[in-house]
Amino acid sequence: MSRVVIVGGGPAGMMAAIRAAKNGHKVILLEKNEKLGKKLYITGKGRCNLTNDCDPQDLLSNVMTNSRFLYSAVYAFDNKNVTEFFNRNGCHTKVERGGRVFPVSDHSSDVIRTLQNELEKNHVEVRLHTKAAHILTEKYQLSENSTKKRRYESRVRGVLLSDHTEIPAEAVLIATGGNSYQATGSTGDGYRFAAECGHTVTEIVPSLVPFYAEEPYVMQLQGLSLKNINVRIFDAQKLIYEEFGEMLFTHFGVSGPVILSASAAIKEMQRKKKLSMRIHLKPALSTEQLDLRLLRDFQGASRKQFKNALGGLLPAKMIPVFIALSNISPEKRVNEITKEERAKLVGLLEEFPVTLCGVRGFEEAIITRGGVATKEINPSTMESKYVKNLFFCGEVLDVDALTGGYNLQIAWSTGYLAGDSIE
Repeated sequence: MSRVVIVGGGPAGMMAAIRAAKNGHKVILLEKNEKLGKKLYITGKGRCNLTNDCDPQDLLSNVMTNSRFLYSAVYAFDNKNVTEFFNRNGCHTKVERGGRVFPVSDHSSDVIRTLQNELEKNHVEVRLHTKAAHILTEKYQLSENSTKKRRYESRVRGVLLSDHTEIPAEAVLIATGGNSYQATGSTGDGYRFAAECGHTVTEIVPSLVPFYAEEPYVMQLQGLSLKNINVRIFDAQKLIYEEFGEMLFTHFGVSGPVILSASAAIKEMQRKKKLSMRIHLKPALSTEQLDLRLLRDFQGASRKQFKNALGGLLPAKMIPVFIALSNISPEKRVNEITKEERAKLVGLLEEFPVTLCGVRGFEEAIITRGGVATKEINPSTMESKYVKNLFFCGEVLDVDALTGGYNLQIAWSTGYLAGDSIE
């Protein structure tokens, strides 16, 4: 039996601790916060989107960075295993639109309670308010070659805490999360640990994050949520992203599921540019159907002023903006609107324009893009290729995915595999 120290009490760390303990190891789980799973409490707006009920191959197709690295982890503990784990241990799940899996209770606290119960049941020693300062390693001789030159490799010997206490260990697992939602404790400690142990850390940037918008009228729409819309984003004339779903206007720009996913799908160099976004407000209708819909609405309100005839087609908050963009007088009678003006209205319904001009910061990012270079980690075990018995899992790795439960699945899968691989 080995003594295992796991640094980080988020989803990956807790799953790794449970698995390692089930395999008979003495596990110590270190968490610098006052409670475990602090970031889990706020995921999915407090409901905790556990995973996605899709085929594992589809799951991997929603991973934006280094998806091939995750094959072993995902197939070792896939989304079906995740739902079975929680259902078996008393946290019953349900599947919602888009395959998103949530606890039936809609409370993330039930997810955390289930994990805590399993930690306790498997005798994991949890130390809260405990901050790791350094990973302790030592070199040892592997062999001698023909020229009698020694060849060395590092191995873990423990963890040094911020109070200078040393915890000896035969294996250490880093599950510290990324650099997003820093108020929950994700402050990039794992990147420093990795670098100190000789690992490469790729550039870290916020992902699944809202965009700034350029147009003043976007701020007028603050708080407006649009459902069942289609978004297309262009870099100059090139279409770089398209998605159907929901979005939200904010005081600085745009957010919501399709926007957050766009931030993950679009390359970093493109996110720094001004990008043209077009919102199709009625994607279920063709151009001809939209025109007929306008005609029908206008015929039913032929004596009304234009500004009073759009209530059946648009949210109230959007009507003044829509009128301004159409260049049609708000006082104009509906029966006086020309065919050309109607065509412009259809065009606006199909391509409502927004200019994106950069993304918000880590304080609003759901996840981090970038991290410990996966080429330096064994994908079959999550063990470092440089330091024996040093493991990494979860968001600290250079892997990230779209919204929909995929990032939590990465945490569960890599945590499980890392915990299972400790000898």
